[in-house]
Amino acid sequence: MSVKRKKDLRKKYLLGEIVVRAGLSTADRAFLLGGLLELARLLPDTDEFQRLRNRGEMAFRAKASDPHWQEKPDAVQ
Repeated sequence: MSVKRKKDLRKKYLLGEIVVRAGLSTADRAFLLGGLLELARLLPDTDEFQRLRNRGEMAFRAKASDPHWQEKPDAVQ
């Protein structure tokens, strides 16, 4: 397998891991794509972008063994 192919597979695996971690592994594919397209419209300098990024950072820092990580409040905005 080529290095390029390995990097591509790794990237897809990591993206899939995010979907699973968000609890969306069984969600409708069209729903997921629609949501991602909406997210892609957010500009990095907007409050909403920063709010969502902070939420994601909190989720990445949460312990994998914590089943309630999604229920924790958003970071201070």
